[in-house]
Amino acid sequence: MKFRKETDSMGEVQVPKDSYFGAQTQRAFENFTISDLRFQPVFIHSLALVKKYAAKVNEKLGLIDNKKAKVIITAADEVMAGRLRDQFIVDVFQTGSGTSTNMNMNEVIATRANEILTGQMKSKDPVHPNDHVNLCQSSNDVIPTVIHIAASKLVKNKMMPFLKLLKDELDKKTKDFMHIYKIGRTHLQDAVIMTLGDEFSGYTRQIDQAIDRMATVQKRLLLLALGGTAVGTGLNAHREFAGNVISLIADDTQIQFSESLNHFESQASCDTAVETSSMLKTIAVSMIKIANDIRWLASGPRCGLGEINIPALQPGSSIMPGKVNPVIPEAVIQACAQVIGNDTAITFGGLGGYFELNTMLPLIAYNLLQSIELISNAAELMANKCVSGITANQKRCEANIKESLAIVTSLVPHIGYDRAAEIAKKAYDEGRSIEKVALAENILPKDQLLAALYGELK
Repeated sequence: MKFRKETDSMGEVQVPKDSYFGAQTQRAFENFTISDLRFQPVFIHSLALVKKYAAKVNEKLGLIDNKKAKVIITAADEVMAGRLRDQFIVDVFQTGSGTSTNMNMNEVIATRANEILTGQMKSKDPVHPNDHVNLCQSSNDVIPTVIHIAASKLVKNKMMPFLKLLKDELDKKTKDFMHIYKIGRTHLQDAVIMTLGDEFSGYTRQIDQAIDRMATVQKRLLLLALGGTAVGTGLNAHREFAGNVISLIADDTQIQFSESLNHFESQASCDTAVETSSMLKTIAVSMIKIANDIRWLASGPRCGLGEINIPALQPGSSIMPGKVNPVIPEAVIQACAQVIGNDTAITFGGLGGYFELNTMLPLIAYNLLQSIELISNAAELMANKCVSGITANQKRCEANIKESLAIVTSLVPHIGYDRAAEIAKKAYDEGRSIEKVALAENILPKDQLLAALYGELK
């Protein structure tokens, strides 16, 4: 491999000749060798978005000339289009402020801008990564800003639509199944009669509340730290810089971002990211409950509950012919388990705020964005490849009612708790149904008994 010499405040660094990054990125690449994890495309896109509009505003404010601003914007656009994606090489596990990734972006944009202007891949002349690309900024306000922008974009454009899709599919099943009676279950034991629609209405409401939860926290994600620079005072930033940049970002994304109400809070803490993660964890718990119920209700096909049928998507066993497994609920459960694990990491990340800066920003950024992606994709998968294809096994539902001991509960108003318990015990001991034992005991006229036991089902 051929190299070129680049310099930073610590001296010379050998950088691959054809790379767009410079000395600071190369040092970070060599220093941080913990994982193969890199920031997600949405994070890189959002960081380039900040650099693009920073250049535009800095030109407007007279802080850089038109020629430099124009090539910085062009280079940032290329990054946003994914052209230079392989140039972002720094490990997620890096300096806690995310400075290495911010400088990775600054150097890539500067080098590409210089290539456009001079035909040579130089990282500092005439466009400088710090003096021009990073002008009026600090990693300490840029990285928290990008976390909020990237998370907001994913929530608005992906997560909310897919949660709505899942809710709508569950709601369709709620309506379709409202006339199908079945046995409810508590403690994994038979309980009283309900409808399959009742059961699905609970799932629908869970996802409806998930949407409400995200809408609530979304308001706080719209507040951006940009403008605080190093510690929140705004040192070296033009007083009109942040407001103008944020306004342009809001227009570009069609998301109503605004400047933080207190830069010291938004740089020293990551409370909104922690809150967002807690909402994602809650949604993950909801989705696990729904996915588990669906695979239990579909268990069988002959020796399980078998009250619903879910789409058969692929062979389920390498040894058992004909076996088909509930693969979508299982995949969703695993994805949601990862979200719950990510929440623990993000919680620890939130504890990394010391004095004027949180120093676990990369960890928070990566895990938060992954959690949003996982919930979004899991919701879409569950809606399209599972819930939409669910059908009810009405005969099985009604047969289970006839065999259940729990239906004796409806006789309590007529014969009392103790007498009903005797009927249930006798039915269990003798392996007979409640209906047969109650008829034999002649506790109520037949029509009245059947009406009490089965209600509308009869």
